[in-house]
Amino acid sequence: MHALIAGPYGVGKTSLVRKLNPLTTLFIDAEDGGLAIDDVPVPHIRPKTWPNMRDLAVRIAGPNPSFGKNEPYSQEHFDRVGGYLPGIEKVRTVVLDSMTETSRLCFRHSSAQPETFSERTGKPDLRSAYGLHARELLLMSRHLQSASGLNIILTCTLETTVDDFGRITHQLQMEGQRVPREIPGIVDLVITMASIDFGDGKPVRAFVCTSPNPWNYPAKDRSGRLDQIEPPDLGKLITKILPPVANHGEGEGYGREQRNKLVRSHVQSVDWMHEDFGGL
Repeated sequence: MHALIAGPYGVGKTSLVRKLNPLTTLFIDAEDGGLAIDDVPVPHIRPKTWPNMRDLAVRIAGPNPSFGKNEPYSQEHFDRVGGYLPGIEKVRTVVLDSMTETSRLCFRHSSAQPETFSERTGKPDLRSAYGLHARELLLMSRHLQSASGLNIILTCTLETTVDDFGRITHQLQMEGQRVPREIPGIVDLVITMASIDFGDGKPVRAFVCTSPNPWNYPAKDRSGRLDQIEPPDLGKLITKILPPVANHGEGEGYGREQRNKLVRSHVQSVDWMHEDFGGL
């Protein structure tokens, strides 16, 4: 299952990890903001730079054999950074918190590359910077989603604006325009986590899973198994969507077993809890 969960600041996106098995969950703390789950013994990694994030993605998903020798996510890249992440064979669900901060890491890296400066004036070319940023972030997202046998959960801040005519717009908060527009097409689910008032004046947190919906929240359910409103529980959501044989949170599907054989051929299981991913 590949899902993007969007919601406003403070709604509890990070806390969703509490409903997952900490022994089979990997938390990628791009925001360095895991205080909400500080008491949960979930393994987590903190990427500090965009190259760190690319290295982490290839160590989770493995190499793409179609990529050239000097390209990210190639076999050479995979071998250079040490192969599969130690302990990854234990993992069923990867949570990346958040795509908002990940996009900032990517844009800072992209805007410093030589090709984003004008050859004529030497000044930064923002159009080139945003173009490189979009290509880099979308490629990383697609590669991470290619990891077989894993549930990939991306979180993202949802920005709500009201124009001069009182029209309300909800949009994913990420650098640039292309990435927020194309990311929903990569994942299976787009879910908005929000406080919903059902008319009794007592808002409750909920997942909005289908579109159109009364609040015009971004939502998409490729599985067809979700109701418009679901309880904000990632564990129950995964169980509802995936049949037992394919449930990566509980079962051992064919894809996971084949992947584990590959992983075991590259790494030995070690303790990597609370690793700061400062570079490999």
